[in-house]
Amino acid sequence: MWAIETRDLTKVFRTLTGKAVTAVSGLNLRVPVGDVFGFLGPNGAGKTTTLQLLLGNMRPTRGTAFLFGHPVGDPEIRRLVGYLPEKFQFHDFLTAEEFLDFHARLHGLPARLRRQRVDAVLEFVGLQQRRRSKLREFSRGMLQRLGLAQALLNEPRLVILDEPTSALDPLGRRAVRDLIVQLKAQGVTVFLNSHLLSEVEMTCDTVAIINRGRLLFQGQLRELLQVPTQLDIRVQNPSPQWQRIAAAFGEIVAVNGDVLSVRTRDENAVPDLVVALVNAGARLLSVVPKRLSLEDLFVQVVTDERR
Repeated sequence: MWAIETRDLTKVFRTLTGKAVTAVSGLNLRVPVGDVFGFLGPNGAGKTTTLQLLLGNMRPTRGTAFLFGHPVGDPEIRRLVGYLPEKFQFHDFLTAEEFLDFHARLHGLPARLRRQRVDAVLEFVGLQQRRRSKLREFSRGMLQRLGLAQALLNEPRLVILDEPTSALDPLGRRAVRDLIVQLKAQGVTVFLNSHLLSEVEMTCDTVAIINRGRLLFQGQLRELLQVPTQLDIRVQNPSPQWQRIAAAFGEIVAVNGDVLSVRTRDENAVPDLVVALVNAGARLLSVVPKRLSLEDLFVQVVTDERR
């Protein structure tokens, strides 16, 4: 069983002139239970539409979506989902306690349980000392933690977070990231929609990349990052001979002056390459290994799809 599974999920909108615009096309997602799942794509890729389909706020044109094996429209399953939208409406005249009590009432929690859950989530996000402070006194980071607390009131098995760190400073991002790690430790599945790829790289187990409503990649983050190692080798008196030797160990990516860039999938070949060059008489000034980041790979995947 998957925390989230979609089968051929498709959403087509009609403009005022009747033109069909496909926002999501044949999406087949599988989110493992207990994972932190990163959902990535450029602006206009269909991420927001997908979230609304998963939350049951929008009906698909075609296809189906399941949460823990049940259709998204099942009321029992929807009670197991917490959601923090990108632009949450905070009523700044309320205290943190009043704000959470209001949302607990929306969940239909009885009075005694409301008090217990408000206490529990305030403690979890580290705001118990500010429970009676007005929200107008809160920083952006504190508000975001409070928004996450709201998403946890119903003790969800799945939490969907839409750009939870986009407007935060580095300290605020770290605080939210730490909370996500704690949720994972408790067995909660986290679906993270974010364009901050460095945050995704530090947090997520699995990722999916979409563009123009289509799925381009889905899998373990370590699989996505399992790309060739690139070496920038600076050689005194560069020669075509050194390029021929390097080509036996990997792909010559670029030659820029005295720097030879070589890409190899086998990290164990790196020492052999260095030894081969030295034995052939090359004088190496530096050997700098280079790994592609998630951002580099994201740009590569999306760019290749556009060609």
